[in-house]
Amino acid sequence: MKTEQLVELLARQAGPAPRHAVERRVAMAASLGAAGSIAGAIGALGLNASLTDMGVALAVKLGYVVALILSAAWFVDRIARPGTPWRRALWAVVGVVLAMALLAVTVWTQAGETQRLDLLLGRSWTSCPWRVASLSVPALAAAMWALRGLAPTRPRWAGFAAGLFAGGLGALGYALYCPELSPLFVLVWYTAGVLLPAALGALLGPLLLRW
Repeated sequence: MKTEQLVELLARQAGPAPRHAVERRVAMAASLGAAGSIAGAIGALGLNASLTDMGVALAVKLGYVVALILSAAWFVDRIARPGTPWRRALWAVVGVVLAMALLAVTVWTQAGETQRLDLLLGRSWTSCPWRVASLSVPALAAAMWALRGLAPTRPRWAGFAAGLFAGGLGALGYALYCPELSPLFVLVWYTAGVLLPAALGALLGPLLLRW
């Protein structure tokens, strides 16, 4: 059978593609991932009783996490569409990290030398990235499910995007427990936690997202 005949056969009576299919699947993945992350954080770690007293520091932390989620969701949306430019979305994620880095460096340079190590390490630097990554597992599964039902043509990059998205959702759940207030801590250790599922997604992408 010739290629043209195969295409005609596959397209026969196919009808129009569902509208907003990508957006719906990404939104579903976000809902499932956020629910899993928040439920996991509350069940395994508990809510931080001092959340309401954190003020601006909590707003900065959540602002960074939400910006990561939104930019990564755009990345997933772009990479899921064959032939659609996606590098601007990736640079949007990088831009969010750089904006947080600017704030973190400003705080670090204004602090005294005796405070700087505490601003970086806090009390939980050894556990933070692993907890963020662990809480991202439901979101990574949901994001991979969303992409498997779409048509990414770059499975490794698609898996990486799914992992970034999942990592941001994992960080959202962890932020409800985390006692740390330093922007430098959030930049370094939250970002490290987000990159762990991103790396895992890049490894899994060629296995799970090839079609």
